[in-house]
Amino acid sequence: MKAGGWGEVDEFRTVLYGSGMTDTPRKGAEEARNQLPHLLEAAEDGRSTIITRHGRPVAVVAPVDLLDASARQAPLTPLAGSGRGLWGEDSRETLNRLRDEWRG
Repeated sequence: MKAGGWGEVDEFRTVLYGSGMTDTPRKGAEEARNQLPHLLEAAEDGRSTIITRHGRPVAVVAPVDLLDASARQAPLTPLAGSGRGLWGEDSRETLNRLRDEWRG
């Protein structure tokens, strides 16, 4: 993937900065290639490594558990104010009333 900016990695931003990865070791691409077996062992032990190209972070070798945790979304219904009952007893009636109101 060609990196056009950090917007392309937003889905991983929580993992990168929410897990203390700002103190994570960094390796240049060539060094990472040469040390890949050691980086994989570190990932198995729960340690992540940021891979850089020309000093800019481009990839992360991280434990799979971190990826799984960031990919899972918690259900929204337990949240306070989830919208349950927002439309009243009969949501169809409420929506029809609102639609009529908008039509004028």
